Amino acid sequence: MGARPPQVIIKTPAEIAQSRIAAQLAARVLQMIGPYVQPGVSTEALDDRCREFIVHELQAIPANIGYHGFTKTVCTSVNHVVCHGVPAADKVLKKGDIINIDVAVIKDGWFGDTSRMYYVGEPNRLARRLVETTYEAMCAGIRQVRPGATLGDVGHAIQSVAERERFSVVRDYCGHGIGQIYHEDLQVLHYGTRGQGITLEEGMVFTIEPMINVGKRETRELPDGWTVVTRDHSLSAQWEHMVAVTADGFEVLTVWPEGTGSYPAIA
Repeated sequence: MGARPPQVIIKTPAEIAQSRIAAQLAARVLQMIGPYVQPGVSTEALDDRCREFIVHELQAIPANIGYHGFTKTVCTSVNHVVCHGVPAADKVLKKGDIINIDVAVIKDGWFGDTSRMYYVGEPNRLARRLVETTYEAMCAGIRQVRPGATLGDVGHAIQSVAERERFSVVRDYCGHGIGQIYHEDLQVLHYGTRGQGITLEEGMVFTIEPMINVGKRETRELPDGWTVVTRDHSLSAQWEHMVAVTADGFEVLTVWPEGTGSYPAIA
């Protein structure tokens, strides 16, 4: 087990309350946009709706606009896109697609960051199994979170679920600390060895956001400098929650307002 690096920020209860507010606003965006994920809708149209909702309904700031030059409100990653898909007018959803929508907001200087998967119509059996397994893997990682556990415990739990289904875990991208900084200096790998890595402490806040591929784990970035795809063109899925380490376990800060529906509860 590893000691906490000095740059890892421990939040007070009051600061976690601020994080929770931003996190729950981000979760509301994903609740709002769900009904609009339909065949024939462009990813740019989804982006426009999210931006209007964040600015006018939530009275918050879209965190992604202008971040390292990114011009959109959300990332829309369809089928073999692993992450950071750029919304576009000519990217129109079709029946059978799977899509991850990743949103981040700023409220009173605090960041909320979360993503989830959606089906466009009815997916095929492999796509559904991938999406459900990736959700299960995220939940398995979250359930490891408590004081005294390690980030290796989190990564191992995620990796075990993915590899049980003969899927692969993307290693080029990871979860991160978050608070008044979008990406704080805490890297949450989605693979690992039990007992290895930084030891978790009460007051840590970070994202767990596994990216799982049907095929091999290797990725490549497209010429737009953002969109990341699977090298073998296999399907990829991702879920993301913000989590706080509590005195005796964890709290999911980006809990869905409508509940988990057909997906198992995390706690």
